[in-house]
Amino acid sequence: MAGQQFQYDDSGNTFFYFLTSFVGLIVIPATYYLWPRDQNAEQLRLKSLRRVHGRCLWYRLRHMKSQQTYCSYCYYDTLHLCPGVSIAEIKKQYRVLSLKHHPDKGGDEAMFMKLAKAYSALTNEEARDNWEKYGNPDGPRVTSFGIALPAWIVDQKNSMLVLLVYGLAFMVILPVVVGTWWYRSIRYSGDQILINTTQLFMHFMYKTPTMNMKRLVMVLTAAFEFDPRSNKEAIIRPTDNIEVPQLIRELGNINVKKKEPPFCYPYSLKARVLLLTHLARMDVSENIEEDQRFVMKKCPALLQEIINVGCQLTMMATSRGGLRAPRLTSIENCMKLSQMVVQGLQEAKSPLLQLPHFEEEHLRYCISKKYKVRTLPDLVSLKDSDRRNMLRFLGEEKYDEVMAVLGSIPYINMETKLQVLDDEDSNNVTAGSIVTVTVTLRRKRMSEMFEKEDAPLPTEETNAEEVQGDSKNKTKVWQNKNKGAKKAAKSKKKKLTKKKPVTQQQAKGDKAKHPNGNVAGNDVASASKVEEDDLSDKGSESDEAEGNKDSPSERDEESDKQSDTEVDEIAGDDEEEWEALQQSIQRRERALLETKSKVTHPVYSLYFPEEKQEWWWLYIADRKEQTLVSMPNHVCTLKDTEEVELKFPAPSKTGNYQYSVILRSDSFMGLDQIKPLKLEVHEAKAMMDNHPQWDIPETEEEEDDQEDSDGIEESEEDEEDND
Repeated sequence: MAGQQFQYDDSGNTFFYFLTSFVGLIVIPATYYLWPRDQNAEQLRLKSLRRVHGRCLWYRLRHMKSQQTYCSYCYYDTLHLCPGVSIAEIKKQYRVLSLKHHPDKGGDEAMFMKLAKAYSALTNEEARDNWEKYGNPDGPRVTSFGIALPAWIVDQKNSMLVLLVYGLAFMVILPVVVGTWWYRSIRYSGDQILINTTQLFMHFMYKTPTMNMKRLVMVLTAAFEFDPRSNKEAIIRPTDNIEVPQLIRELGNINVKKKEPPFCYPYSLKARVLLLTHLARMDVSENIEEDQRFVMKKCPALLQEIINVGCQLTMMATSRGGLRAPRLTSIENCMKLSQMVVQGLQEAKSPLLQLPHFEEEHLRYCISKKYKVRTLPDLVSLKDSDRRNMLRFLGEEKYDEVMAVLGSIPYINMETKLQVLDDEDSNNVTAGSIVTVTVTLRRKRMSEMFEKEDAPLPTEETNAEEVQGDSKNKTKVWQNKNKGAKKAAKSKKKKLTKKKPVTQQQAKGDKAKHPNGNVAGNDVASASKVEEDDLSDKGSESDEAEGNKDSPSERDEESDKQSDTEVDEIAGDDEEEWEALQQSIQRRERALLETKSKVTHPVYSLYFPEEKQEWWWLYIADRKEQTLVSMPNHVCTLKDTEEVELKFPAPSKTGNYQYSVILRSDSFMGLDQIKPLKLEVHEAKAMMDNHPQWDIPETEEEEDDQEDSDGIEESEEDEEDND
């Protein structure tokens, strides 16, 4: 089935044709219907008849209304009374007339019934009120409906005005509003990033696959979100000509003389200066500070867009070939720059400066030979007494504030599980198979890790050292098991050789005791008993063998039992795999149906202009080849525990591969984790061309012949087993 491709009108030329055709669908039929035309004699006669019948209908309605008005006073006329008399007079008059018209006294029965009805209607308060209001003692006869419209809308005098308002609303205002919204929305992507900005990022990511931090800052600040011509929120002030050059002189070399567009444009240069002053924590004026807040708010989303563009280029390079994929360092620099923007720190600065009341001059106490504290996990792993002694330059209040902030910083426990789903052997990775790495993330607070020296917190440096230590070893990782087995066998042999001399010494001691007749006799007797026991055991074994030869049914029963147990074990394993597969499918369905909130935990930041939520990047990479293995997953819903599945195709060549599962924060510096992932790829199994399950008979006769042949083969196999 061919695919579908939709092309949108970016220039807006065809929209006017659509608007003209839409208006024509309404104007042309209305013109044909309302256009005046000549009337013949027959039409004039029908028009006159309509007028006559209309007048007759009007007279009939008026006559019915007059009858209804007359009927409203018929009860008083029946009793020969005037409207508004008292109830006593009504009772008195009813008593007189009822005696006169009673049927038992020869009166008119119909007149008596009218008198009784009039009396009951006029003497009951509720019935009398209903009769005077609605002309009926039982209440209103016709159900009334209220319409939520003012009366002037349905008035015939205002009909042209109402039609004009409707036409103006639906033919002018509504198309203008929809068109304005459409032209604004097509300029942005789904993440509210300008399409031109995405194209700019893709151009420079493809042009420079290895992008250092300086180049990345230039590309980031060249986004069209900072251009006043594309974004009305961006502002170019007259004072920028004075303040921006002054900040450039204070910053130093920021590639001002670079003439490559759009890096040389004024908006790009200003945004670059604002970003670098934010990272350097420089004091700026109020106007510059306002523009700086605007630039900083836009940076995290723009950096995420650069990462998405890098992932798209990587996928295109792996699928098509011939394209240059961005290096791993380029994508990781985007993640590091996001941390730097949120915390307001330069790349070479210490992560300890994220804490309050820490200054550059205080770092010498932490980096000393006694403590060697360089990261936040190092500070957490210290004992409370050592930590307080190291931070003696802080007062009690400041120290408590530092400990409160340090305790609120997250610590992530990461567990990985590698498997191949939808396969018979989920633990066997074959060439070209889809590998699924299930990563379980558990978030804890640093306060839970205080004074745990035995279990140091994993960081990027320690994990990297472990990976390098493994690579330095001469022996392969997959040979460790064989080494362990060989060591165990050697240790067993040594134990056995140690025991042998002891037995020889004991034997010599026994021989030395042989001159004593009792000891020697006992040894001979014991030896003879051992020989008899051996002969009896051999005889029993021979008897059992003969019995087994004579009873084949017992052998069949034992083999059947063994086969049944094997079948049960296989069935149990299949059930476990099936349950695991069903659970994974249910988790995927729940993840698709559930819309989790992206509000996780607020980030402590001294310099970011707004509240930032705590998010993470999780991906698999080949650090040796500097390539992405799986696309980065932006984890935005980690509150306590989160399970993330990373999928990637296994290499096409068999062998052993060393990958890394990497977790990076988008807000904190020094909390990144790298966990090694060892992958052993085997050769894929050959597909069977002629499998019995594909032998499907086309007719009933072929099916009967196949069943007969299967029955004959089974009977022949049974005869061979019996023989």
